[in-house]
Amino acid sequence: MDSIIFDLDGTLWDSTAVVGEAWNSVLKSEKVQKELTKEDVRGVMGLQQKEIGQTLFPDLSGEEQQALLKQFSKVECEYLSIRGGQLYEGVEEVLKGLNKKYNLYIVSNCQEGYIESFYAYHKLNKYFLDFENPGRTGLSKGENIKLIMERNGLERPIYIGDTEGDHKAAKFAEIPFVYAAYGFGEVSGYDYSVGRFEELVKLFR
Repeated sequence: MDSIIFDLDGTLWDSTAVVGEAWNSVLKSEKVQKELTKEDVRGVMGLQQKEIGQTLFPDLSGEEQQALLKQFSKVECEYLSIRGGQLYEGVEEVLKGLNKKYNLYIVSNCQEGYIESFYAYHKLNKYFLDFENPGRTGLSKGENIKLIMERNGLERPIYIGDTEGDHKAAKFAEIPFVYAAYGFGEVSGYDYSVGRFEELVKLFR
């Protein structure tokens, strides 16, 4: 193994509380008669924008869904860059240690600006060499993993994520998958599993 590629939501942090506030502020300003719960937000974490719109607002047209999501993206990035999310216990300490042995990257199913907001508040960009998302490329998570691999000359990376979509993306990229069982999703198959972020230290020792 020469490198580690991380998912973001449910793997490095939990941003659902702040994201939920941001989304509800948009709904209120747009006079949409709906209030999203933390569970609603958690349930769509890791999905691409179109899937989020279809899941949360099935009664709206595709155009109406996308108009709302465009505002969601803008406002949530503003909120997160100022307030951040909830890092999982030991994230920075573990990243600092792993960074001494491996090159670290992020691939997340998010819009452009989201990972930058994560960096802006938590100042963890110093541990990562590159990142990618469908907001910049329009590609699937598996394709973005492959893009990171090709762009950085990675030969033996491993992917860490918390959902079945993450598992399928790693399989698409033909690399091992570590299941972050403390995150948001349930996964049917994996190569390794950790119950806490800090367990990565022992796994990669």
